[in-house]
Amino acid sequence: MERLLHLLYRVLGIGLYLILLLFSPLLHALGGRYGYGLDQRLGRYPTRSGRKLSGWRTLWVHASSVGEAQAAIILITELLKTGEDLHIILTATTEQGNKMAHNRLPKTVACLLAPLDVPPAVRRALQTLQPDLYICIETELWPVMLTEIGKRGIPLLLLNGRLSERSYGRYRLARSFMRSLLAGFQAVAVISEADGQRFVGLGVPPSRVQVSGNLKYDMPVANPKQIRTSGRHRLRVTEQAVFICGSTHEGEEQLLLPVFRRLRASFPVIWVVAPRHLERLSAVEAFMGRAGLAFDRYSELASRDRLAEVVLVDTMGDLADLYASGDYIFCGGSLVERGGHNVMEAARWGRPVYFGPSMKDFRDAAELLTAIGGGFQVADAGELTTLLLQHHSHTALYQAACGHAAIAAAQQRGAVERQAGIVWQFMPSVGKATGDPAFLS
Repeated sequence: MERLLHLLYRVLGIGLYLILLLFSPLLHALGGRYGYGLDQRLGRYPTRSGRKLSGWRTLWVHASSVGEAQAAIILITELLKTGEDLHIILTATTEQGNKMAHNRLPKTVACLLAPLDVPPAVRRALQTLQPDLYICIETELWPVMLTEIGKRGIPLLLLNGRLSERSYGRYRLARSFMRSLLAGFQAVAVISEADGQRFVGLGVPPSRVQVSGNLKYDMPVANPKQIRTSGRHRLRVTEQAVFICGSTHEGEEQLLLPVFRRLRASFPVIWVVAPRHLERLSAVEAFMGRAGLAFDRYSELASRDRLAEVVLVDTMGDLADLYASGDYIFCGGSLVERGGHNVMEAARWGRPVYFGPSMKDFRDAAELLTAIGGGFQVADAGELTTLLLQHHSHTALYQAACGHAAIAAAQQRGAVERQAGIVWQFMPSVGKATGDPAFLS
């Protein structure tokens, strides 16, 4: 049955490919998100993207969206430090992830959109890019891509692997298919012991699974004070406290609004709201309008002063550094049943992190933070309000929490060195390199 479904998946994919190919002129004419990177999604990459230079090894790293792309960028930056002759390609599934990679990586790294997981697009992409090693970041398990790579004998790694209880339950329904799909991975580097146990439960041999930590905890912090000062200048704050609610989901802004109003009644504060998905911006703006809240869009503050006490983050890829500007940081997806988000991304700035009861996707990080006193889990918005007011009133208590958050984040660093080591372990050897990959720009 599972093989039949896989065959149907491939057949439907071929049909989709032919339809997109037929209508590609119209989609290009429409532009915007319809035409963005369409040729690349169909596997039509510039020939120079896959040009083989003598002695250069081609590493294809695939990420999904912004979060996975951030992890990939950390890994790629570490690999480039060695000065080895690498031609690196980073593909992303989303437009936002692709644009962030373009902005943050050197021009020698080819930042492309991933091909659709359909046989014609995948085969054409592999023929053009000719990777010597393929890396999936987190849980990007595309059946056609992994199958076609296996047929070509290309080494395959899964790095920064994470598998939530929810995803594990779904994959277990097709366990025999998942076992055959995962069999192609030479190594699976997972974030936590629990992730490793789930991958083993899907059929990955325990000898291939390594617990290596989370790449995202190794996000560089070159000058925290400067980044905080720059961020607060962008927000136009001096003495006010900054209450940041990052990666919020549907329904969470409504729960957090009374928290902000209660804080504002007690001390000067601005509220920074960063929805997890930009598609929700219009809905969040409409909600703020109904609530009688004036707000500024974060993108507009690059060229003008802030006019309101609320800032709506309407850009992708800025939240990780924007957290440095905050005093009280709430991590979203946790007051509603979304499984939470990466609390260490905020804790690395030496600020306590607050989150709700739904943290099953990041349980390990949440437990580590709460155990050391750098993170605080609340049952609801009312408890969050009480805790924030308490920390504002007791400076010593708040400062201690800041220190504990910084310590917890520091203890989690080192994943990038471990995962880069795995890459070098499976990187095929080649002869002396000639040429220069700068043409990729």
